[in-house]
Amino acid sequence: MAPPSEVTFDEKKAYVAQEGDGQAFFDDGREIGLLHFLYSHPSIDQMRGSPLKVLQAIDEYGRTKKYLMNVGEDKGKIVTNLIAEVKPKTMVELGGYVGYSALLFGNAVREAGGHRYISLERNPEFAAVIMSLVDLAGLNDVVRVVVGPSAQSIKRLHENGTLQHIDLMFLDHYKPAYTTDLKLCEHLGLVTAGSVLAADNVIKPGNPPYLAYVRSSVTEKRERYENGEAEKESADFADRTRNQYIKREGEEKLSTEIKGNPNLRYESRLVHSFEPTGEPDGIEITRCVAEE
Repeated sequence: MAPPSEVTFDEKKAYVAQEGDGQAFFDDGREIGLLHFLYSHPSIDQMRGSPLKVLQAIDEYGRTKKYLMNVGEDKGKIVTNLIAEVKPKTMVELGGYVGYSALLFGNAVREAGGHRYISLERNPEFAAVIMSLVDLAGLNDVVRVVVGPSAQSIKRLHENGTLQHIDLMFLDHYKPAYTTDLKLCEHLGLVTAGSVLAADNVIKPGNPPYLAYVRSSVTEKRERYENGEAEKESADFADRTRNQYIKREGEEKLSTEIKGNPNLRYESRLVHSFEPTGEPDGIEITRCVAEE
């Protein structure tokens, strides 16, 4: 899906291309390589306490060394604008990778007067990278990194009272889990009227089940709920997306028994943009406007 003609990409800032099918494009040592690149960078002293300087150096690595599956500048701007509008007190991200989004959005939350940015990351090595860069950027007062599978972490944070409501949520983790994790947040009362969602990669690689859910009417969702329809797990995804983490984490089991809250009415729209490589992608912005 090509973006509208008025949405353009500056090729001079493109990351190196993502590796092709059958080739590793993450979790092959490049994340630790990024840490060594940053901490040996000539501008390391200027990076300390500066999220912007750290982000610029991460982008430099992605443009000159190896591809990184970051949200990038273009899509990142969509979300930072949203943060400035919503002014979330608590923002949660599902999937942190190396911390690009945690630095960019955590800083934006702080600038908007918010207090907490919670980054959920399943891979403990990636989480360690995030924590190191959060400390480097001086965002320890805002950003908290939680290690573990997203659904388990959401349940635990809710049960121990850490997380009672999500003002803004950024979804950028295992693509088949977007819908099941949203339904879990609905079920726990974390996502309610007033909550806003921003979902990455809805064009590349795509997420048809999630888009179908957030674009459905309350009537349509109630019918599926009453008929006992469950999520089809990862059947609607390509093998590369469905099996993305299988080597390290094993086969992902989704909580398909949780049906969420079909009475929540969403207004959702796609904002076209680009991957940091220049490939077309977009962010789905979804607002929970009422409970019927």
